[in-house]
Amino acid sequence: MKQSITFLLLSLFLLGCDSKEEVDLIVYNANIYTVDSGFSKASSLAIKDGKFVAISEKVNIGESFSADQKIDAGGKTIVPGLIDAHCHFYGLGLNQQVVDLVGTKSYDEVLQRVADFHEKNPSNVILGRGWDQNDWEVKEFPFNEALNKMFPDIPVVLERVDGHAYLVNHKALKMAGIDNSTYVQGGEIVKENGQIIGVLVDAPMAMVDAVMPQPNRVSQIQALQEAEKLCFEYGLTTVNDAGLHRSTIELIDSLHQVGDLSIRVYAMVSNTPENLDYYLNKGIIKTDRLNVRSIKVYGDGALGSRGAALKAPYSDKEGHFGAMITPVDQIEGLAERIAATDYQMNTHAIGDSANVVILRTYQKVLEGKADRRWKVEHAQVVSEKDFDYFKSGIIPSVQPTHATSDMYWAEDRLGPERIKGAYAFKKLLEKSGTVALGTDFPVEQVSPFLTFYASVARKDLDNYPEGGFQMVDALSREETLKGMTIWAAHSNFEEDEKGSIEVGKMADFVILSEDIMTVPEQDIPDLKAEQVFVGGKQVK
Repeated sequence: MKQSITFLLLSLFLLGCDSKEEVDLIVYNANIYTVDSGFSKASSLAIKDGKFVAISEKVNIGESFSADQKIDAGGKTIVPGLIDAHCHFYGLGLNQQVVDLVGTKSYDEVLQRVADFHEKNPSNVILGRGWDQNDWEVKEFPFNEALNKMFPDIPVVLERVDGHAYLVNHKALKMAGIDNSTYVQGGEIVKENGQIIGVLVDAPMAMVDAVMPQPNRVSQIQALQEAEKLCFEYGLTTVNDAGLHRSTIELIDSLHQVGDLSIRVYAMVSNTPENLDYYLNKGIIKTDRLNVRSIKVYGDGALGSRGAALKAPYSDKEGHFGAMITPVDQIEGLAERIAATDYQMNTHAIGDSANVVILRTYQKVLEGKADRRWKVEHAQVVSEKDFDYFKSGIIPSVQPTHATSDMYWAEDRLGPERIKGAYAFKKLLEKSGTVALGTDFPVEQVSPFLTFYASVARKDLDNYPEGGFQMVDALSREETLKGMTIWAAHSNFEEDEKGSIEVGKMADFVILSEDIMTVPEQDIPDLKAEQVFVGGKQVK
């Protein structure tokens, strides 16, 4: 009898073991922010075939599931995989191969870095990026005389930090066919006393691009893989690349297919005739890791280079209004063409003039078309009366670190009244109901934790200004996390597959060093992505 009872108990135990569902990974003892509709919390999750199959408030869901791989999170915080809603992923990788000019405090330092780089990496062309004259004691565009003397026979092309201006030497100008008589609509060939100084703003930059050597396939692959490594380091699992050509998109797809690239990419197609003809006719391209369904258009330039299109002149440059890169008379026709397809239109708009042109156009061509989710990229300076356009389903895609990078000089550009409608993230959220948050890297740093800090604290890393910059437009921590996850996913038409930790969604998540929702404000920039998972597989 005793043996029978023992056998029965053993059978019941084995039956209980057999009833557990086999999964690939269990994570338990965690502080999980699911970012679901109720912003609920959990303590454990299970993953199978790259997707979440269970999320539980129990300490351990091992009672229902079994897995060979288990992670005790030790109480650490877990959030959904972070999404950068506006960046230049491929450009970030290419930047690792050129002179780094970020953080230079003078033109002399720029010249020294260029000389040092060329000495270590001699070549027949010198490329660099990252200078910003607003960080110098003399906050004016540099002249290229010193570059001409240093490199009379080698073209030198140095890109401003925002990507909207070049400083080039005489050799590069000559190769591009640019002289004092050259005129290009949609930008500026900067002159002083009637003579070009080597600074090109927006449209004329394309003339230089056309004569520069293009990276070979090995360099392109290296760039993409280096960019992925940097993104994974900070917990980014999806990146929205704001402007890619067909060849790069196809390279990303091929690397995905052979397993040489894992990061998910939302590709905004660069607005060129060739790209439009191909993609608008082909339709949406969607895999688990690549989504091609939007066209990136440039409305105007950047505020830092005074290329942003303003309704009234710049406060610090009399008679200067900036310029539209895509002419106003072309915007509507382009929008109508895109609206006739399933593609999204994502338009760069910085100045208040550019913003109202884009907003009016969107409203007109989208009338009667539901749930198109067209975006205004940056929405940086908006007139008070124009904010209401965002009530019609237009999504603002903004970058909080632009506010804290520009706050030192933005009012000089805009004046005390216009600045009130700049970097107005809270007001944009109130009008639109959602904001997608990104960095615009490599214009800004890659770290999404700097995005989070700039969004909620609106200060620089030296705690300036005391009390924060225009705090009326700061976002809460919950709003910020949503903007970096579920709202960003929504802006990509991907909210049913990512952006929150919910059953059935892709198992993209990040284990953080501290609780991002409660850590002291000043410690947010120091947060670390300790472990990063894409589709349930650890990538960091």
